[in-house]
Amino acid sequence: MNAIVEIITGLMLVTGASFALVASVGLIRLKDVYMRMHAASKAGTLGSGVMLLALAVDAGDLGVVTRALAGVVFFLLTAPISAHLLAKAAYAAGYRPCADTKTDALAETIQPKT
Repeated sequence: MNAIVEIITGLMLVTGASFALVASVGLIRLKDVYMRMHAASKAGTLGSGVMLLALAVDAGDLGVVTRALAGVVFFLLTAPISAHLLAKAAYAAGYRPCADTKTDALAETIQPKT
C-alpha cells in the first residue's frame, strides 16, 4: 500500500511541476500582460494546487492534510480574482491587448485617462 501512495505522490508532483513549468514558459514567451497573466493564474494555480494535493496524499498527519487542502482552496479563490483585478487595472491604465487579440470587449466600457 505504501508503494502505491508513493507512486501516486510522484505522479502528482511531476504533473504539478509540469504545469508550473508551462506557466513559467508562458510568462516568458507570451506577448502581452493579459496573456502572461492568464498563464500565471491558470497553469501556475493548477501546478501549485496539484503539488499541494501530492503533499496531502503523502502526509500521514491530519494537520498537514488540512493545511494543504486549505492552501489549495486559498489558491483557487485568490489567483483568478487577483488576475482579473490586475488585468482590469492594467486596461484602465492604458495597456491595450496585442494585435493577436481578436476582440477587445472592454473598449466601450472603460474610458482611458486623457
